[in-house]
Amino acid sequence: MKIRVAHSPDADDAFMFYALSHNKIETGDMEFEHILRDIETLNRWALEKKMEVTALSVHAYAHVAADYAVLKHGASIGEKYGPIVVAREQMSIEELKSRKIAVPGELTTAFLGLCLCLGSFRYEVVPFDKIFDAVLDGSAEAGLIIHEGQLTYSQFGLINVLDLGKWWYDRTSLPLPLGVNGIRKDLGPDLCRRISDYLEQSIQYGLDHREEAMEYAMKYARNTELNLTDRFVGMYVNNFTRNLGDKGVEAIRKLLEEGHSQGLLPKIDLEII
Repeated sequence: MKIRVAHSPDADDAFMFYALSHNKIETGDMEFEHILRDIETLNRWALEKKMEVTALSVHAYAHVAADYAVLKHGASIGEKYGPIVVAREQMSIEELKSRKIAVPGELTTAFLGLCLCLGSFRYEVVPFDKIFDAVLDGSAEAGLIIHEGQLTYSQFGLINVLDLGKWWYDRTSLPLPLGVNGIRKDLGPDLCRRISDYLEQSIQYGLDHREEAMEYAMKYARNTELNLTDRFVGMYVNNFTRNLGDKGVEAIRKLLEEGHSQGLLPKIDLEII
């Protein structure tokens, strides 16, 4: 039996899926095919029910909840930190509302968080790895940064003008849930639980064999040094990644409810396996 697992070519996802992609855990008659794409592509694919298991922005999950459930393992959640908005000069939230902001995709949770924070604003969708360039060349006045850019922006002479994870925590006292792993519900509950167990084993293997998993993750580190990549992996492969737990589930539910109350998301029932 072959199961397609789609995830981002990022250091944290590589760390999580290392054991599963390198046959470090026993999966019986189940074979996993790993497909790597940027998160916005994966979000769009989920609208088409393309993959059996896929990384998803929490934002995108709201639009595919009829077909996918959330796995309780593998989430990317930041407590008091998250995607940031960078600019060439300091500016307030009120000033940001009138500036053109480069964003990495309309289905990313970062974009949803920025909409909740700013309300309406001018934006342009730019590939996540080109956002620094857009800010530096002046085609955008600010940029919404995800992935390792959250740690490297100062190397480009840019300023962190808004941390959405901190903004969200100050507002709700909850961590900001960014990404989850979704599983197609038509696989059936037994198979879904079995796949969930393998994912948990893969994450735990990485944590138990950190040096080995980090060596693999560095292949997807986009030219950042080991210490920065290790720090980034530590930010987004944490206790919530092992298991969402009550607090992680509450955080996801709160974000989805806030999005619905602001007219940004449909109302859904959160289903976790």
